[in-house]
Amino acid sequence: MQCPCNPQKDYTDCCQKAHNDILSVKTAEALMRSRYSAFVLANITYLQKSHHSTTRPNKREKCKIEAWTKSVNWVKLEIINTTKGTVTDTEGTVNFKAFYIENGQMGVIHENSNFSKENGHWVYVNGEHSS
Repeated sequence: MQCPCNPQKDYTDCCQKAHNDILSVKTAEALMRSRYSAFVLANITYLQKSHHSTTRPNKREKCKIEAWTKSVNWVKLEIINTTKGTVTDTEGTVNFKAFYIENGQMGVIHENSNFSKENGHWVYVNGEHSS
């Protein structure tokens, strides 16, 4: 199976490693990519685990996210740029676009996401949506 975050790679050689062991994620961009793949695969457990404890969705929000992610057809991920977020950093940002089809219409999530390290691994903190 091709990896949702990058069709040039196999899922087993890419995001599956992160989904099986979040400690293997070394950069903010790698976490962003693994979260996109988790959305495509409706892996809500990983989405929760990779979300900062202070901004993690509650049970009701989690159910809404799961229903929505299963209702759309994910098309592709485009990383625009990253700031910090390297192996030695403790925070970073990733600007990205995630394309999907919902009710026959193309949609895009354009976000500048904030990441930090918590409990020794990268997590998503929050994001600012762009149009």
